[in-house]
Amino acid sequence: MKQIRPNKTIKNPFIYIMDKKPTVTIIGAGFAGLSAAALLAKDGFDVTVLEKNEMAGGRARTWEKDGFIFDMGPSWYWMPDVFENFYQIFGKTTADFYDLKRLSPSYRIYFGKEDTLDVPSTQEELYQLFETLEPNSSKNLDSFLKQAKYKYDVGMNEYVFKPSHSVMEYFDPRLAISGIKLQLLGNMRTHVHQLFKNEKLRKLLEFPVLFLGATPQNTPALYSLMNYADLILGTWYPIGGMHKIVAAMQTIAEQQGVKFKFDTEVKRIVVKNNVAEELITSKGNFKTDFLIGNADYHHIDQQLLDRAYRNYDEKYWESRTMAPSCLLFYIALDKKLQHVLHHNLFFDENFDEHAEEIYTNAKWPAKPLFYACCPSVTDEHVAPLGCENLFFLIPVAPGLQDSEAKREEYFNLLVQRFKSLTGNDISENILFKRTYAMNDFVEDYHAYKGNAYGLANTLKQTAFLKPKMKNRKVTNMLYTGQLTVPGPGVPPAIISGQVAAKEIIKKIKKA
Repeated sequence: MKQIRPNKTIKNPFIYIMDKKPTVTIIGAGFAGLSAAALLAKDGFDVTVLEKNEMAGGRARTWEKDGFIFDMGPSWYWMPDVFENFYQIFGKTTADFYDLKRLSPSYRIYFGKEDTLDVPSTQEELYQLFETLEPNSSKNLDSFLKQAKYKYDVGMNEYVFKPSHSVMEYFDPRLAISGIKLQLLGNMRTHVHQLFKNEKLRKLLEFPVLFLGATPQNTPALYSLMNYADLILGTWYPIGGMHKIVAAMQTIAEQQGVKFKFDTEVKRIVVKNNVAEELITSKGNFKTDFLIGNADYHHIDQQLLDRAYRNYDEKYWESRTMAPSCLLFYIALDKKLQHVLHHNLFFDENFDEHAEEIYTNAKWPAKPLFYACCPSVTDEHVAPLGCENLFFLIPVAPGLQDSEAKREEYFNLLVQRFKSLTGNDISENILFKRTYAMNDFVEDYHAYKGNAYGLANTLKQTAFLKPKMKNRKVTNMLYTGQLTVPGPGVPPAIISGQVAAKEIIKKIKKA
């Protein structure tokens, strides 16, 4: 493939004169950046990924100490078809990279002491569970899951792969009919509560939208597709840890010829005549023909670009509803735990009150819900023999004042709650721990307000209402990742990278 130079005599800025291999530079080696890089290199582009941190993965980095391996970010493996479909583009399959195990039970919910619900991995057991908690509810569950499957099939095949440059992309009679069935205007809270009366079942069905960064009341009913992903497609785990996905995607990218520059922070994007020409970094300058921003959208938009080339102003960003940040504790224990699963959700406090302290009246939660992950229950590789790898997570409002004292206060609270609810006293068995919260998200990822999950998937921030993938003022620049389409989460990030890559490929092939 020949290189591209802007043809300034033509109004379409993506029409190029070709005389040698075109270069693409990607800022950030998160899932979206890895996805875009591999696809573009496969199509013949000369691709370089510039990563601020010491390894690929973005928030899915790993931390190792004394034989313990901690996944620092995502810990839930849902939508296995998205990963498999990506690998197959390159003639690979999931099994080429890691052993994928389906968890059974999928996870445990603690509603109180000696009051738990284990979510089964088979559909038959799931229907039995619903009947036990709410007689005659299995018929409604069957209807709910059939709708959820339809939403998943249509959403994953029709909607998420759209670049959402304009609402006109959705003016298709077939999609309009689908849109009605997808319940784009209703919300998850109403959808679930109309079908089920049991509070435990309601919490079970509302739980997956937490991954989308909004309350059930503000999340479109479309996203019951997440219940299909959860309850039918299942919860999985790659043996060795979630970073195995990162390693797989980096390997694929490198096999296509992608070059990675780690510990290389982009300081400024040089734009001339509305074309991004050069990136100024901590380790030299890089010329480029195309640019994809996979780092924090707000940081790129407001800090790396001159004001004249920004998509938005600070007022716009302040008006966005951000998904939560989180307070994390990575803990090494010198003993094995009892009565816990790989994934454990603690819903023993009021969900709506905690949600209000995240979205409405932002403050540190008085009685937080929390999540405990213990991958060493499943995987002997992530902790030494006789030890346990454990991490706690509390979702919190982005932008809170972060301090070591506040972190320690909540750690002590969680240790006591964990002891009370599970019977495991870990206070005397901690070999070491590491905390991670808003200040760290800002320092490591330039995360806007220290957010952990990107932009909330509210009705007003869905599809073409999200921050645009295309920079409207820089003709050779696109954004990808959790702050643009299709949204937060690992599978959506992989898809976001695919969409960005296809946009560049499409423009080149039109030339």
